[in-house]
Amino acid sequence: MPSSKLRIVHSNDAVSVQAGIEEARAFGSHRARPATPVQPSNAPARRKPLGQLLVEMGALSPENLAMAVALMAREDARFGDILLSNGWIRKPDLYAALALQYNCDIADLATQHPDVRLIDQIGAEFCIQNGIVPWKRAGAATIVICARPDQFESLSKSFPATWGECYLAIAPEEDIHSALINLRHRSLAQRAESRVAEEDSCRNWRQAAVMRYGLAVIAALSAVFIVSSFAGFAVLVGWAVLTLILNSSLKAIAAWQFWRRKHDPEATFVTARSTQGFLKLPTVSILVPLYKEREIAGRLVKRLERLSYPRELLDICLVVEEDDALTQQTLAHSDLPRWMRQIVVPRGMVKTKPRAMNFALDFCKGSIIGVYDAEDAPDPDQIHKVVRRFSERGPDVACLQGKLDFYNARTNWLSRCFTVEYATWWGLVLPGVERMGFAIPLGGTTLFFRRAALEQLGGWDAHNVTEDADLGIRLARRGYRTELIDTVTEEEANCRVWPWIKQRSRWIKGYAMTYGVHMRNPRQLRKELGWWKFAGFQILFLGALSQFLLAPILWTFWAFPLGLPHPLRGVAPHNLLVVLGTVFMAAELLTITVGVQAVSNTKHRWLRYWVPTLHFYYPLASLAAMKGFFEIMTKPFYWDKTQHGKFDQQPATKPPEVEITLTATNPA
Repeated sequence: MPSSKLRIVHSNDAVSVQAGIEEARAFGSHRARPATPVQPSNAPARRKPLGQLLVEMGALSPENLAMAVALMAREDARFGDILLSNGWIRKPDLYAALALQYNCDIADLATQHPDVRLIDQIGAEFCIQNGIVPWKRAGAATIVICARPDQFESLSKSFPATWGECYLAIAPEEDIHSALINLRHRSLAQRAESRVAEEDSCRNWRQAAVMRYGLAVIAALSAVFIVSSFAGFAVLVGWAVLTLILNSSLKAIAAWQFWRRKHDPEATFVTARSTQGFLKLPTVSILVPLYKEREIAGRLVKRLERLSYPRELLDICLVVEEDDALTQQTLAHSDLPRWMRQIVVPRGMVKTKPRAMNFALDFCKGSIIGVYDAEDAPDPDQIHKVVRRFSERGPDVACLQGKLDFYNARTNWLSRCFTVEYATWWGLVLPGVERMGFAIPLGGTTLFFRRAALEQLGGWDAHNVTEDADLGIRLARRGYRTELIDTVTEEEANCRVWPWIKQRSRWIKGYAMTYGVHMRNPRQLRKELGWWKFAGFQILFLGALSQFLLAPILWTFWAFPLGLPHPLRGVAPHNLLVVLGTVFMAAELLTITVGVQAVSNTKHRWLRYWVPTLHFYYPLASLAAMKGFFEIMTKPFYWDKTQHGKFDQQPATKPPEVEITLTATNPA
């Protein structure tokens, strides 16, 4: 193993180097103690293994050492994390043994702050990702604190030559991260807001221009109505019926595929498997953004504890805003296990969920990044399924999307309708979208990414209030694929009318912004997606937005079977009215049929009788659309917070552990 003293730059000034060493020693109990120089390759330096040192110190039993070594053979986890996560050693003992192994001391970052100028020379992002921080200049030498001393020699190749000879000190990684955040919170916050390339982001959204375009469209329609009310109404009806036909066709194809898979097992959709996979079970980091969650935070911890994935491979990051004292206090009173930690996001120009996740991304340990919402209750074996699927797929499958359901469907009528809508979307429509080869607009939770792909795309657009749908399209534009995975996360249905409208208006506003961003250059979008996915993008986004806004126009066709007056009666040809009325009634019947089909399983069968009442539920979405389109012109980046924990139910007790084994010829 390499020596702890690393000669990065050979100085010609021996006096200067010696002075630096003496100054380093002058730091007292927090000094970095230089060891022997790096030995030639034919005579490598040897150190006692960390486990042996811990056993000799009496901090670790031989039995636990044997179990930790066995776990390392099949898990991509650091030795220290295995010991700490299982409670086999104390953190002070671990770092005392590391200091002994590498012949250096433990730095106290609480009393001896790092030199900001040195941090800026290498970049705070590099320091966070690699668990290091340059501490002090000592003459011609530099003392660098590292949380992973076994990587120090390889990291030293990236250090600036001006640092001269570098000496090692160690500190816990969380202490290093805290110091970096305290010293460079502004630059880190700015990076979180601008990780996505400007051409792919809505942060340069021209609010005034959007307002002018919106007013121009309204003025043009008004002028048409003034000249001819029939012409104006005909234009709106024509576009509404066209988008209705396209959306209904998508539903019909999805329902047919659902029926076919149910009655013909050989029709199951199979994606080609990859020969690549994980040699060891990987570490999975889960981002859980929280904001003013007094009711939900404690229960969230209990729900995540039900996950059966090995604790040493779980990295649950509870992401909290700096000014959110409520959630921070709630978590402070919660007994967080070693594999859960809080990441505090400093203030910035915007306060959104994607910005918070961008900030936390660099602090994640895992090669797979997941996202849960505050109220989520995932299946206990969910992480196992995700890891297995990633191991079976090639690197082009960069994202896995789990299914969503509600645990409070029986609360009231609104929660019942919301559950039917979700069952239709996640159980029929979205699987149909996947099988048709369209780009999948992601949901906001139960998402899992290959970290390399996520970082290549720059993470999430911090200014987009539906960052999930936007990221799904950006993944497709870069040639990546998203697959649905058969695992369910239950969450809380928003079952109060005004909070429901606010939540839905944010979704619709984000969909509109996503459509606007990606359609800045339609030719480039078509080139990157291809004609088929480009057409699917138009149906899923433009079609859905049009339906939300123009649904009241379509509802006027109820006037014909009810014998009520209609603007087109007596003006439009009778045969045309018959065709339009037939299309509308067929679409309504299809909505009911698909809804009944979606809740035909054992769990949701009782909801079949509530499906016809969706006719009174969907008008709320039109109200939300009006609110969303007004906000896109007045406050596009405003995040309408949904409060959780109002209608909660406790999940079942923790099930038995689930074990899986992955074998592969090459790492993914």
